[in-house]
Amino acid sequence: MLDYISVGYVLKPQGIKGEIKVEPLTDYIERFDELDILYIKEDDKYTPTRILSRKYSPNHVFLLLEGYNDRNQAEKLRGQYLWIARDQVRELPEDTFLIADIIGCAVYTKEGQYLGRVDDVIETGSNDVYVTKGPLGNILIPGLKKTVLEVDIKDKKIVVSAQELEGLLPNED
Repeated sequence: MLDYISVGYVLKPQGIKGEIKVEPLTDYIERFDELDILYIKEDDKYTPTRILSRKYSPNHVFLLLEGYNDRNQAEKLRGQYLWIARDQVRELPEDTFLIADIIGCAVYTKEGQYLGRVDDVIETGSNDVYVTKGPLGNILIPGLKKTVLEVDIKDKKIVVSAQELEGLLPNED
């Protein structure tokens, strides 16, 4: 499991005082009200920085971070992710998982057929779709309870119903 989880993506500087416009990567945008520290990743090192202020628009968060006092400094953050330590992750409802934990999981049918590993997760609004790459090629698996029977994050394994995937699996000729 990852030690840090991304919670935002820096789109651009906002104004001249170092504020940044952030696309939140959380379902709960006000999550940033609960945070005092964010981490900025450089190479493989995560550096903590304090949040000095936050404002919201319907789809974005505007942050002022300690050490970023003008537009030029804020520009260095463009295109970077903002991270929190795993122990800061909010408790998730039952049968809800972090995308970062789903990616990389091995996917098997209930009958034991290996389908591949989750390479990406597409958020559609109604349900997530797991993009799985494996011996049968790319398979799109709807993240629905009737399709995804078991998710074991610790062992990085997902079990799915082949019956529910009928028509989505390529023919093995």
